[in-house]
Amino acid sequence: MHRTAADLTFLRDYNEALVMALARTMRTFERGTVSDATGLTPQAVSKVLARLVEEGVVAAAGVRRPAIGKPAGVYELVAASRYAIGAHVSRRTLRLVLTDLAGAVLWSAVTPLPADFTPGQLVDRMAEMISAVRAAHDIDGRLTGVGIGMIGPLDHAAGTVRDAHRMRHWHDVPLADFAADALALPVHLDKDVTAGVTAEAWRRGAAFRDAALIMVESGVGAGLWLGGATHRGAHTNAGEFGHTVVAMDGPPCVCGRRGCLEAVHDLAAAAGDIDRAAAVLAVGVVNLLQTLDLAHVVLAGADLLRHGEVYARAVAEAIRTQVPRADWLTVEVTLSSLGEDVIAAGAAMQVLDARYGLPGLAPL
Repeated sequence: MHRTAADLTFLRDYNEALVMALARTMRTFERGTVSDATGLTPQAVSKVLARLVEEGVVAAAGVRRPAIGKPAGVYELVAASRYAIGAHVSRRTLRLVLTDLAGAVLWSAVTPLPADFTPGQLVDRMAEMISAVRAAHDIDGRLTGVGIGMIGPLDHAAGTVRDAHRMRHWHDVPLADFAADALALPVHLDKDVTAGVTAEAWRRGAAFRDAALIMVESGVGAGLWLGGATHRGAHTNAGEFGHTVVAMDGPPCVCGRRGCLEAVHDLAAAAGDIDRAAAVLAVGVVNLLQTLDLAHVVLAGADLLRHGEVYARAVAEAIRTQVPRADWLTVEVTLSSLGEDVIAAGAAMQVLDARYGLPGLAPL
């Protein structure tokens, strides 16, 4: 069968991505290890490793000499060969992190944003912080780009913020293009919760296949990781978990409906009744589990983490008492392993994956 140049480029990039995914999870690896794990032939692995070594993202790390058989070359990921910056935009703050190619967070900072901030104000503040990062770290020439985890609703495919809830100046804003022009760097835009669940998946590996990251931070949302991949939906707007109705005669919500989970939760939290707020969130989580049959629930967001144990306990108890056959439909409930950095870190990891992930089939 005839293959076009594009077909061959896809296969080359796909094979490189398979090797890079393995390299991120193993301290050192050999050609045979890669072949066994990926299904690639030893010859294909050799070609991929040669390209990655030439690019500087993988390096030879010695030779293993077994008691029987031929010596085997050992390789390792060069984490410092590439970097990415991730941004988490909330309604109150801008948080930036710097990660290396392995996804390790090397630097983190947060700054307040003006009330009712505009796209221009956001990008100006981002540029200031990125200049500070570049001045403090030797990353020029190795900076892959900037990822932005942003409040939705937004169109990830178009790089456009459609109508960010409770934000006046964010109707159909082409933020990815705007920021790329201003920063002179590639920019990847995604919903905050989708970036967050990406970070958890990078850290947890292949066993993290059907999961949700629930974020409470000036709103409520859910990042979905289904079948080992991000789930964005038909319009890339999946995850508006806070705008599912839990009380038909409940309080009005910013989305225009009544009784949304976010509105009911925030009313309790504003009154200082954190136990009630956590119980409301837990009901929503059980609804999500009944719909999607998840194995992992990760709790995140600055507002939630301030009372993390209360929320974790409420969600675990709701699962135990409200999910039929919870002994069979088991769910792991944890707080985010990256704390308040999880959204920004995930946004940075998405940038790295855009270059070193699986093209067309990427979990991101």
